[in-house]
Amino acid sequence: MGGYAEAVDFPYRAVSRAAVVSILLTPFAMLGLIQAFAPLLALSVAAIVAASLSLKTIRTWPDEYSGRPLAFGGLIVNTLLLIFGTSWHGYVYATEVPEGYQRVSFFDFQQSEPLPDIPTQKALEVDGQDIFVKGYIHPSSGSGMLKNFILVPDLGTCCFGGQPRSTDMIEVTLTNGQSIRAGGMSKRKLAGKFTINKFDHRAADFDNQIYYRLRVDQIR
Repeated sequence: MGGYAEAVDFPYRAVSRAAVVSILLTPFAMLGLIQAFAPLLALSVAAIVAASLSLKTIRTWPDEYSGRPLAFGGLIVNTLLLIFGTSWHGYVYATEVPEGYQRVSFFDFQQSEPLPDIPTQKALEVDGQDIFVKGYIHPSSGSGMLKNFILVPDLGTCCFGGQPRSTDMIEVTLTNGQSIRAGGMSKRKLAGKFTINKFDHRAADFDNQIYYRLRVDQIR
């Protein structure tokens, strides 16, 4: 009888799965504070939703579910993470372009597949101007410290896309004795004078013609 009474007085309560999910998502969302992994910050939104659902479930069925501290912790941590992370990335974005340079997205230089792989209208507009652009160093550019390399728009083009199209490449030359370490998965932020090659030009280990060149004054 004692065992039966104890079972009645202290019934088993399952830990809310949504609370556990909110906690499991948190370390991945924290990676979003790093510039290269900024999109992962969106996981904090999913963690907040999971934590909120968990708290609602526990409040509705308190005798069946537990895990309120987990859910509450996930809600608070991810809310703070989302606020701080978005504010931080917003500040970086607003201050990363050096004075005298104009921000240009690599997307503005790329031609979509059905169109001829030639310089875009935006590329023609900024030819000869000082620009700020971001991209990744292609692995075929070499190893060690580099003064010259090929910049590509994304990790797919960089590591898994085979030979980049002509408008997916910018040939970069660092000036003023600067150099940069090859490899890694970090997006590079470069400011310098952008020009379009007037003649057929190709680089070692790259099959397609290279139209775009950037003489870099600053690495941010």
